[in-house]
Amino acid sequence: MSTHVDRHATVVAGNLAPKLVLRGVAVGAVAGLLAFGFARIFAEPQIAAAIDYETGRDDAHAALDQAAGTGHRGADGPELFSRAVQANLGTGIGMVLFGVAMGALFAVVYTVCLGRVGALRPRTLAVLVAAGGFAGIYLVPFLKYPANPPAVGNPDTIGARSGLYLAMVACSVAFLAGAVWLGRRLHTRFGTWNATLLAGAAFVVVTGIVMVLLPSVGQLATDVAQHGRQATETPQPLRDPAGVIVYPGFPADTLFAFRLNSVAAQLILWATIGLGFAPLAERLLAPRRAAAAERTPLIG
Repeated sequence: MSTHVDRHATVVAGNLAPKLVLRGVAVGAVAGLLAFGFARIFAEPQIAAAIDYETGRDDAHAALDQAAGTGHRGADGPELFSRAVQANLGTGIGMVLFGVAMGALFAVVYTVCLGRVGALRPRTLAVLVAAGGFAGIYLVPFLKYPANPPAVGNPDTIGARSGLYLAMVACSVAFLAGAVWLGRRLHTRFGTWNATLLAGAAFVVVTGIVMVLLPSVGQLATDVAQHGRQATETPQPLRDPAGVIVYPGFPADTLFAFRLNSVAAQLILWATIGLGFAPLAERLLAPRRAAAAERTPLIG
């Protein structure tokens, strides 16, 4: 009976895919706006502090260069957009568009999962897909390559770092999908609880192996050549030729607060997508699932 209902749910989901994606886009836009509101209040102070640190460090570096007669660091050109525009309009539009993209992606994955991951209620599936999106797209890659504020990161390695991060995201999403498939395969033999634990353990093991194999930022060839072998690219104290510290390293408290608020903003985004999409999907799909169950013969 459940197989019949699930097969029908798959067909219904295909027919309703445009409506589901439209709802995902709308919820994603709201989620992006809420995440921006949080980041504007709680993460913006750390970004401003990081920019101030970077400016002061550049000035100290220029003074050292001038004293050594090794060159002069000229002033940067005028900014195309002011800091206020970047922090408000620019970041706001960017986060809303990101929310729209994640909402659309979420809706597509949700539609694919309908009828293929068991007889779950539409709202339960929405929460699980959102949790998977948060973990697979953001949290797991964050554990290997955490978000950084301005001034943290070597501009000469931005290409390599972007490639490594995207590779970590791809592996995380692929392994998460594989864990779901494995759990479904083991469900009949081991039951729901044990199958979930085994699939989760497999995900942790393969993800851990990839994290060990991928290099840490700070251990890239460019970083090693410029600064020696470091675990990260977080700026260390700036020293003069005698080894005296003339400018401190990047503040640890600022870095911790920025990363914590980054995780919180993403959690708000995905929680809003999941919890906002759940009742919309339930309202759209539940009547059709009930009709499918009523049409299912008692024998067969």
